[in-house]
Amino acid sequence: MCVSCGCGPDEVTISGAHGEHRHHAHGHAQSYDHGHGDAHDHSHAHDEGHHHHHGEASGTDATRLVEIERGILAKNDAYAAQNRARLNAGGIVALNLLAGPGAGKTTLLVETLRALGARAPAAVIEGDQQTANDAERIRATGTPAVQINTGKGCHLDAHMVGHALDELPLPPGGLLFIENVGNLVCPAAFDLGEEVRVTLLSVTEGEDKPLKYPDIFQSADLVLLTKIDLLPHLDIDIAAMERNIARINPVAPIIHASAKAGGSGLAAWLDWLGDVRRRRLDGLAADAESRAKSLRAAAEALP
Repeated sequence: MCVSCGCGPDEVTISGAHGEHRHHAHGHAQSYDHGHGDAHDHSHAHDEGHHHHHGEASGTDATRLVEIERGILAKNDAYAAQNRARLNAGGIVALNLLAGPGAGKTTLLVETLRALGARAPAAVIEGDQQTANDAERIRATGTPAVQINTGKGCHLDAHMVGHALDELPLPPGGLLFIENVGNLVCPAAFDLGEEVRVTLLSVTEGEDKPLKYPDIFQSADLVLLTKIDLLPHLDIDIAAMERNIARINPVAPIIHASAKAGGSGLAAWLDWLGDVRRRRLDGLAADAESRAKSLRAAAEALP
């Protein structure tokens, strides 16, 4: 359950290279053992509070709600840690893309993947309540993609993402884009095991969105202002929008982006992605050298 809104994913569907898998969550003590990859343990029992609906939660006192929320987030964080370890082992940079519906996440992602081409291997996890439309758009670029349909759920969680990872050919040293469900509230609370968070805000959404929905901007490592090509047609104070973002998150860089052909900002976004990936690869190289030195020292110490 999402304690903030009371949603509960009564049936999550994950579709990818190995077909379609449905994960029912009607019961409160179901145990799932899916027998997937060794890096993500799917055998678990759902928390009693995990799927409370509005009527059930309404009779629950505030202390109990806090306990439920802490339990849900603690379980999610444990799965996120598994995902993160798995991705780190492959040198994969995972990016959680967060935004409201209609901000242009998928369109920007399609153009990003086309621009990256063979320079950086990539894979995509798409999150929506229903349809596989976005995953099909991604696959049309030649990029492997898995679709997660959350049913009544308003966000992805780390357990869903762990299942999706089993369906993806993860590119060693590459990029994994996780396009979250379009929502400016609940996705901010759930760690998926990503390395960086990117919050997208369309210039059509208004200057005050960062102030109305601060959490999703506060946790961002980068803010992308999308559909920037529409500015000449809008009565928007872009400087005020940037000031409001900075009030919530003074350290995250802000990049102006347009997915239209030749749009401004795509180059800056690609440069930012390149820097993130280089830092990961440099870190892997340093770790490998450190391990090699340790092995050499141990060998030299042998009698």
